[in-house]
Amino acid sequence: MGLFDWITNGKKPLSQMSRTELRRQELLLQRDRDRLMKRVSDLAKNKQDIFERGKTEKTPEVRRMLAQEFDLKTTEQLLVSRQLNIRSKEALTVTRMRMLRENTDRAKAAGSSLGLVSEKDLVALEKLIANDSITAEIYQDRLDSMLHIEADETGAAMTEGGKQVMDIWEQMDTGLITDAAQGFDEADRRVRERHKSAEGA
Repeated sequence: MGLFDWITNGKKPLSQMSRTELRRQELLLQRDRDRLMKRVSDLAKNKQDIFERGKTEKTPEVRRMLAQEFDLKTTEQLLVSRQLNIRSKEALTVTRMRMLRENTDRAKAAGSSLGLVSEKDLVALEKLIANDSITAEIYQDRLDSMLHIEADETGAAMTEGGKQVMDIWEQMDTGLITDAAQGFDEADRRVRERHKSAEGA
């Protein structure tokens, strides 16, 4: 049984948890998600190492073994990525619920409340979480719609600073920025400027 199953099928429904209880579950999910993210990154690095070794290997038997190991690592990476997608959506759900709990007045003003999250809603969310074709981004939009809230109200949407970092990464992907240190410095500069601009507003 997954952690989300335990949350939704436990003695207390997710919608009735206190802010402290929701925060505790949020931290558990985030820790699990971070572990999976590290595993995906480690597997990607292992695959790169295997590929580089196989590229220079001249012994056919060793090369075949490396190719098989590359294939196995890819299978594991896909499985872990699926778990990561699920955990990301679970963590997003709990985060949203905690934010609604913390901002009850604002949620009511927007026509929403925790009481509107029914068991039927939770079943629908579970189906979306289990669907691999639904990414965390798509899930976020559907979750916000179900909870009758705007992404900007919770602060969980991509910030302007975050968009700047994404832009730098894209420039590095396309070769416009080739030096990693230069990319980091530029991203840090842009984010700092965004913060200063926001403070001055």
